[in-house]
Amino acid sequence: MTSLTPILQGNLQGYILVALLLFVIGLFVVLSRRTVLIQFMGVELMLNAANVALLAFARARGNDVQATVFYLFIIAVAACEAAVGLALVVGLFRLRQTTDSDRADALKL
Repeated sequence: MTSLTPILQGNLQGYILVALLLFVIGLFVVLSRRTVLIQFMGVELMLNAANVALLAFARARGNDVQATVFYLFIIAVAACEAAVGLALVVGLFRLRQTTDSDRADALKL
């Protein structure tokens, strides 16, 4: 029995491990990169890690319908958040000619 067996069998521990890995990778990206666009992608990765964990728990509870509906609601909110975030990045680039988060410390015009 290898350490990858829970992941390959598709049980709750495997899903939680995948969600944890996604969250840690997203957190690392947010903390290590200076580009706002890449940081934004890291935040999206962390949000999707939370969604994977939510669906894993829903599946463990016997395919809970409420969790699945909540998951779809989170996906809709994430799509709206992505549109607003990308608009902010484009606005920042037009204003400062860069997407470096260190140069975007003041959000005033």
